[in-house]
Amino acid sequence: QVQPVESGGGLVQAGGSLRLSCASSGRTLSSYAMGWFRQAPGKEREFVAAISRIGGSTYYADSVKGRFTISRDNAKNTVYLQMTSLKPEDTAVYYCAAGSTYSTRVLIPATSYDYWGQGTQVTVSS
Repeated sequence: QVQPVESGGGLVQAGGSLRLSCASSGRTLSSYAMGWFRQAPGKEREFVAAISRIGGSTYYADSVKGRFTISRDNAKNTVYLQMTSLKPEDTAVYYCAAGSTYSTRVLIPATSYDYWGQGTQVTVSS
């Protein structure tokens, strides 16, 4: 079983950058499609980005396309979310999720994911 653990959140000014990391305290992440989701106060959890099991495919929410980049380093058992040009509306708790799949495609719906991290807070000040 895999247990995602996020890190790298914090406080940043608008226009700044942060890189989130997601590692596993259990089974290797290379067997899973991975995704990032976020939840702002008073809002539902929303999809941010996804990457396929071997990293050949990625997919982004329109709200972050061109600003965020998801990547994975299976040798380091880590998935990353590089966030640039951050906006106050990006403020949220960011969650890493792992989905069991034999497919080489990305997983988008939250219900596709089997394991979730505890989240890391990202706050963007204006």
